[in-house]
Amino acid sequence: MHRILDQYKESWDAQAREDAASVGNLPTSVILVGHSMGGFIARAAVVHPHLKNSAVETILTLSSPHQSPPLALQPSLGFYFAWINDKWRKGFHFQTTRTGQQIPGALSHVVVVSITGGINDHQVRTKLESLEGIVPPHHGLSISTTSMKNVWLSMEHQAILWCNKLVAQVSHTLLSLVDPKTDQTYTDSQKRLAIFAKMLRSGVVQSFDQKGYSHSLQHYDHSVLEDKGESPMKTLPNCSSNVHWINNDLQRDLHIKKTTITILDMDGRRRWLDLQKLGYGGKNYFLLVTNLAPCSGLRLHLWPEKGKSASVPVDKRVLEVTRKMVQIPSGPMLTRIESGGLNEQAHPSAIFLLGPEDMLGFRYLTISVAPHLSMPGHAPSPFMAVGQFFNPREAKQDLSPLTILSSIYSEKDIFFKEDHPLALNLSFGISLGLLPVTLSLRAIGCGIKQSELPHVEAGHAVYNRPCKVLCFPPVALAWDTTSGLHVIPDLYTETIVVDSSAAVLGSTPYSDRTNLLLLVDPHCSYKSSISVSLIAAACRIMLLYSPQIATLSIAVIFYALMRQTWFWDQDLPMPPMLTTIQLNLRMPFPFLPLYVVPTLVSLLFSLLVDKSLPPLASFTFMSTLSYLLSNGVMIIVIWISQLVFWGGAILQVFISKRWQAWRCYHRVFMFHCFLNLISYFFSSKVVKLVRAKLSIVVALIASTLVCFVHPAMGLLILLISDALCCHFALCRVVQRGEFSKYGRDGSNELKVSVSDFYDKFNGDSLLEERDPGNPESTRSFVDTQLEILNHQHCLLILHFFSMLMFVPSLMARWQRIWMRQRFPWFIDSVLCIGVILHGVCNQNLNTSAFLISFPGIGTKRVRMYYLYLFAGFYCFFSGLSLAPYKILYPLAIIGFLSFLLRICQKRSQGKGKAHVVEQKYSHRQ
Repeated sequence: MHRILDQYKESWDAQAREDAASVGNLPTSVILVGHSMGGFIARAAVVHPHLKNSAVETILTLSSPHQSPPLALQPSLGFYFAWINDKWRKGFHFQTTRTGQQIPGALSHVVVVSITGGINDHQVRTKLESLEGIVPPHHGLSISTTSMKNVWLSMEHQAILWCNKLVAQVSHTLLSLVDPKTDQTYTDSQKRLAIFAKMLRSGVVQSFDQKGYSHSLQHYDHSVLEDKGESPMKTLPNCSSNVHWINNDLQRDLHIKKTTITILDMDGRRRWLDLQKLGYGGKNYFLLVTNLAPCSGLRLHLWPEKGKSASVPVDKRVLEVTRKMVQIPSGPMLTRIESGGLNEQAHPSAIFLLGPEDMLGFRYLTISVAPHLSMPGHAPSPFMAVGQFFNPREAKQDLSPLTILSSIYSEKDIFFKEDHPLALNLSFGISLGLLPVTLSLRAIGCGIKQSELPHVEAGHAVYNRPCKVLCFPPVALAWDTTSGLHVIPDLYTETIVVDSSAAVLGSTPYSDRTNLLLLVDPHCSYKSSISVSLIAAACRIMLLYSPQIATLSIAVIFYALMRQTWFWDQDLPMPPMLTTIQLNLRMPFPFLPLYVVPTLVSLLFSLLVDKSLPPLASFTFMSTLSYLLSNGVMIIVIWISQLVFWGGAILQVFISKRWQAWRCYHRVFMFHCFLNLISYFFSSKVVKLVRAKLSIVVALIASTLVCFVHPAMGLLILLISDALCCHFALCRVVQRGEFSKYGRDGSNELKVSVSDFYDKFNGDSLLEERDPGNPESTRSFVDTQLEILNHQHCLLILHFFSMLMFVPSLMARWQRIWMRQRFPWFIDSVLCIGVILHGVCNQNLNTSAFLISFPGIGTKRVRMYYLYLFAGFYCFFSGLSLAPYKILYPLAIIGFLSFLLRICQKRSQGKGKAHVVEQKYSHRQ
């Protein structure tokens, strides 16, 4: 950025040497446009301490995550996001000098616009791209491509870069930021934000939201468009003065007596609508749907009275509201049946809405239609405009969550009789971002008689389909809190889905609902069928809640460790991981405490921090479903890992059995040398030292890789160590069960016991004490090995998920292997070292409690399973907050505490003092 500004300075100096008169003002700022993570990098560059003041004043991002990373797995990346966002929040606050003077913040001149891709962007969800809570509304704007003017499309993560509609609209917007007087961008931030809002945001958003149709667009800021102290209607520009087709001849005017008006021909006449007579009975809203172009095809005026003043040209007492008509995307253009014949109605291309506050002080509304000859170019055929006075309460229909869920089994049918409201407002009790619905609309009758069809003879192709001739195709407009507006221009059978995450912490109460506005012709009767699409719903749940399910899976592992340590502390046989999950799912206890307590804490934290609660019904349902799915995921992972370990152990023992049998019958000199070499290798001092301190060696190697190479490499060493421990323990079980009766006379001379090999490699000093030959032992050797296997298996799965969190970062590191490398982030290294210490210090569970002194209470014993329980609660809370990287915090803390506990234990034993912690010497040893 500095180099770009310097190049302008160099060019300015060169021009000054040649011709001083041609020198203009130098630009002082650069506009940054960033895609994906580039948008966040642009925001990070603005708060960089080495950046010149006001070097960047405008940032436009495309599909960029602002709230958190799309995959919040790496702790350092999550911490960096939180740090940058915190600096942005503080950058807009007023600063107080020593003299008490209030000065604007460092970012008070910056404007940020975030453009989201919508439902087709599966990499970065719309909620992550919001600027809410980071940039104030008067400095930022979030808009979806589905509601952007002249775009109206949802885009894939990469397609947002090359979509021509979006590129053209954004380019025109950026050029509009240039002040023609100075040839520089506008210095006023509010002016720049107003240009972005005017050029990008569709008028449908303001029109329907201001009329109270939806609460879903409250995050859009309207203050930048409002004129101080004046009604927005007074500031609407009139049509161009070169349009002269308006006819003031009262004799040719039409006076409408019905609440519904239909225009099917461009006759050049004007329609008068009496607002008092037609707006009776609460029908104080007027909606017009048309495919005529504003100004050139249709003009609308509000008149305070009718009489002598009506024959004079339009003056200051008459307000033209044509520009209040907003464009919507139109469906495919239909072909004419025959020359001069009627055609099916074309799709609407514009809508016009007036509320009671807009018509206040006026008596009449006129709709002026242009004649055929005055239309520039080729106009669409046929021409259509349908208007209606209606009551919004009569047009609203609420669909409860029970009704939506019941549509899974049977479709929900809704009938709209003839002369129904033009705008039908369907309010879904469940967000369509969570449960997409398939909505079909079919015309079943038409109120216009066949004899009323002009210029149509019996037997004509259009004679038997009057609804398609006189009724326009239905249009749907869906509102959602998170993703904004979605327009479906040709609605007959569509799966309606919005990009919303309603059932998560931080969402607003309105995010649980989706409003669907159907624009259907009131002349026809319709049958609407609604059903939930299970496939689309399953895809949405996995897309939106996969981080939550993965994090809750870690909580399930901590719950399993808590259950195992509790059994160990109670001198009971340690159950396998699959059994602990089944125990934790028992109703009502312990399932309810393990689920209800962290859920209530999450809601309380959301209420205290965000000052709001998410929709309780959908939040509870999705939290329960995610927790059950996480248990299912863990059961599948456990089954797969057990199959792998049992298969490996059986294969290993089978090969060893065949090898020993073959060796007994075929004594070869080379084998004697090979066995002697193995015996010499394992009897060497180096190997003996490694065997005695195997855990320390693993910890040192893993920690070195974590600090100097990559965290995933160090955790991989720990994972291999856990896998070997599980494999050796299971091999002992299989071997003891299969070889207990195996043996031949004279075979022991050359036999090297498989269990001895495993014991030497694993370095387990407790095997002799746990062996059934020990007179103090009441437990068999197989039971002891199964306990080791059960606990080590649980640690293995926990460390496996911990390593997976750093795999994306490792892949990115390998892609940049030829670039300059840096050491891993300090926070990642520290947390991973804590994970390594947890795996090394908690393999045998010799310690079960911590002694902690509390002021005023005394010394209390904190059991290990309490720590695992709180770790599970914290992971549950992190999952509901969609922050998976936080699961490493409690795991690292437990690792460091276990390491300190072992040190204190060794020191206290060496000095002969009382034990700092309780060490169990039970029948297990």
